[in-house]
Amino acid sequence: MAKNGGKKGAGSAGKQPGPVPLRELLRVPQGERVDLSSYDAAGTPGGPSGKAEGVAASERAGERLAELQERLWAAGSAGGDRRRVLLILQGMDTSGKGGTVKHVIGHFNPSGCRIKAFKAPTADELKHPFLWRIAQALPEPGEIGIFDRSQYEDVLIARVRDLAPRDRLARRYDEINRFERSLAEDGVTLVKCFLHISYAQQKRRLLERLDNPDKYWKFNPGDIEDRALWPAYQEAYELALERCSTRAAPWYVVPADRKWYRNWAISRLLLEHLEELDPQYPKADFDVAECRERLLAMP
Repeated sequence: MAKNGGKKGAGSAGKQPGPVPLRELLRVPQGERVDLSSYDAAGTPGGPSGKAEGVAASERAGERLAELQERLWAAGSAGGDRRRVLLILQGMDTSGKGGTVKHVIGHFNPSGCRIKAFKAPTADELKHPFLWRIAQALPEPGEIGIFDRSQYEDVLIARVRDLAPRDRLARRYDEINRFERSLAEDGVTLVKCFLHISYAQQKRRLLERLDNPDKYWKFNPGDIEDRALWPAYQEAYELALERCSTRAAPWYVVPADRKWYRNWAISRLLLEHLEELDPQYPKADFDVAECRERLLAMP
């Protein structure tokens, strides 16, 4: 297994001219077959040299993320900028979807965030097309939306548990691609992250929950049943990554065995996308000097 690479056997053919953006290192190539066993869940591609440096780097990134998020929020809420960001987190149980929200999104102003954890669809949601409930939770202009699970549940668990006919599932990949393309055209930057945890690491984390009474609330006996279906879930994820990593909305495979790297990588991916957007504070639509004079003249 590759120790520092995201994908096993992925080497460098020569000296790089400069640091490679993390989005290039972790992006799932469009149109290529995906084999998750070729990705090292404990890898640290492009990352700091160790945990201490990684935690420090995440903290430094947090300051910059907070600044860019404020600028995005200001531009959207007061400047008419329709752009927004949607972070999608998918992964097996214990891969760290909730932990990512806590450690990465904690740097943001809650006023400019919209967080949604998708559970099993309600009876009312089942009356609508599967993308309906997703559309209701999308970020507004200027916001950063965070999805803990997403529309992909309808081609993941639905496939593994045979909750829908296979021909209907096959059509859903194209529906998701059209949906995401329309979002991108409307100013949504999608950052889709698959938190890639290994089979062995998942067992360790599940046992840690059973060993700590304070973590019992996070444990569900159903997690053991899903673990027994690991090969089927890996196959479902591979197919979703392969079919739905597009130019408008690529997938990123984030090694998740090391929590510090997972948090750093998500922070870095968000930072790269926000810096590319480069949101700006809106200019005043009033006479600044005149308002200053009026205030100074008041007792």
